[in-house]
Amino acid sequence: MTDVDVVVVGAGFAGMYMLHKLRGLGFSARCFEVGDGVGGTWYWNRYPGARCDVESMEYSYGFDDDLQQEWQWTERYAPQPEIEAYANHVADRYDLRKDITFSTRVTGATFDDTTETWRVTTDSGDDLSAKFVVMATGCLSSANLPDIEGMDTFAGETAHTGRWPKDGVDFAGKRVAVIGTGSSAIQAIPIIADQCTELTVFQRTPNYAVPARNAPLDPAYVADVKANYNDFREANKLMAAAFGSRLPAGTDKGVLEVSDEDRTAVLDKRWEHGGLGFLGAFVDAMLTPEANEKVADYVRDKIRSIVKDPEVAETLVPKQVIGCKRLCVDTGYYDTFNREHVHLVDINKAPIQRITESGVQTVDQSYDVDVIVFATGFDAMTGALLAVDIKGRDGLALRDAWSAGPRTYLGLGVVGFPNLFTISGPGSPSVLTNMIVSIQQHVDWIGDCLAYLRERNLSTIEATLPAQDEWVDYVNAVASFTLFPTCNSWYLGANVPGKTRVFMPLLGYPPYVEKCDQVARDNYEGFALSPA
Repeated sequence: MTDVDVVVVGAGFAGMYMLHKLRGLGFSARCFEVGDGVGGTWYWNRYPGARCDVESMEYSYGFDDDLQQEWQWTERYAPQPEIEAYANHVADRYDLRKDITFSTRVTGATFDDTTETWRVTTDSGDDLSAKFVVMATGCLSSANLPDIEGMDTFAGETAHTGRWPKDGVDFAGKRVAVIGTGSSAIQAIPIIADQCTELTVFQRTPNYAVPARNAPLDPAYVADVKANYNDFREANKLMAAAFGSRLPAGTDKGVLEVSDEDRTAVLDKRWEHGGLGFLGAFVDAMLTPEANEKVADYVRDKIRSIVKDPEVAETLVPKQVIGCKRLCVDTGYYDTFNREHVHLVDINKAPIQRITESGVQTVDQSYDVDVIVFATGFDAMTGALLAVDIKGRDGLALRDAWSAGPRTYLGLGVVGFPNLFTISGPGSPSVLTNMIVSIQQHVDWIGDCLAYLRERNLSTIEATLPAQDEWVDYVNAVASFTLFPTCNSWYLGANVPGKTRVFMPLLGYPPYVEKCDQVARDNYEGFALSPA
C-alpha cells in the first residue's frame, strides 16, 4: 500500500491544476510547496514592475468556463499582485490547500524497484510512498546568484529579483546597484529609478526590448473574448507559441521579399501594438541571419532614437541575433537612461572584481551603494528538478543521467525513472509558449495516462531509450533550422557556469500536441508499460 497515489512537487499553476485534475479522476494526492502560498513563479517574483509578458486574457486557465467568466483582469498585462491573487482565487475556489503542504521542500525521491513505488522525503521530516511523482517545479524557479567575490561582505541590503522579500525593499533616498539587464531588470529598473536617489546598472549583455503598450483592459474587448472564449482558446492553440491569435496582421512573406518601406510599415504596426508578437511579423525572422539583421536593425534604431546620449545608446544596443535570447517587453526602460541619476556600466569594458562592504568594485572604479539588486535570472528548466535528489532504477541519480545535458521523451518522461512525470520539462515547448496553455496540455496528458494505467491494471510506465534518443535528436534538429541556438542564452543554460549547453525547449506548440496525442492513441508508443 502507498500513502498516496501521487506526490506533486510544487504549487504553482502546474501543481495546482495537476492536483485538481487528480482529484477529479479519483486519485489521492499530496502536494508539497516550499513557499508559504500558491502561485509558484508569481509567488517568488514580486520585484517592482513584475508582470506577465503574455496578455492576461490569454495567460489564465481555460479548463473551467465558470472560472474564466467570473475572474476579472484589470490590465492588458497583469501585474504580479493580480496574478498571485488569481492563483489564490483558484486555490480557494477548488479548495486545493487541504492537500498542499506549504513551507516544505522535497529533498529526495527514490524509486524502489521491488515495490515499484516512490519514496519521497522532505526537509520537514515527511517520508511517504507514492505510486507516481509529478514534478511541477517550474521552468524559471531556481534563482541564479552570481559567484562574485565578497558577496557576504556587503553592509547594505541585497535582493534577488527571483526571491524578492515579501515586505519589499525601500529604495527611497538610497543609492542602488542593479546587476543584470534581462527581463526582470528591464521591468524593475524604471520603477526603482522612480524611487531611489541614484541608480547604477551593471550590464554584461544588452537585450532587445519591445514596448508593452500596457493599459487598462477595454471592457468591450473583455466582453468579446468572454463571449467567445472557447474559440479564442482554440485559435491560440494553433499559434506556434500558443498565444497571439488576435495580433495585427503580419505577412506570409520573408523579411527580404518586401520593400524597405513595406517592411518598416509591418514592423511599425507590431511595434505600436506592443508585446512579444513583434518577432512574428515575418515568417523568416528567426530562420536566416540576413532576415533577422533587418528586424534587429529596426529595434536598434528605435533604441538610438529614445536614448539621448549616443554613447549610452550604443552600449544599450544589442549586437546578437534578435530573439536568440528571450525578447523582453518593457515600459519606459530605455527612456530611464535619459535621467540624470541613472548610470550604465558596461562590465565587458570594466568587469566587476568584487563586492565590497560599501558597494561594487570594478577594475577601474568603486561604486558606493546602499542596496544591491541581483537581476541575474534562473538556472532555467533543470535547476529546480536537479535540486531534488531524484533516484530512479538501480539508484540512478537524475543529475547523473543528465550530466551531459537533459534528455527526456516529450519533456514528460525520462529513461530509468518510471512513474515520474515532468510538467513542461526540457524537450517540450514550455518557455517558448504561453506557459499556462502548455501546463494544461501536460496535466491533461498525464491525467489521461494515469487513468489508462489504472483501467488496465498496469503498474509502471517508463520512456524507452530509442524513443528518448529519437526525441532529443528531433528537438535539436528543429532548433538547428533556426537562429535560436546562436547566442549564449538561458535556453541553452549558458547563464549558469559549468552547465552543459543544450538547447532545452522545443519550438512549435501545435506539432508537439499532435505528437503527444498520437503517442497516447497508440497505447503510449515509446513508453514501456508493465503489469501490476
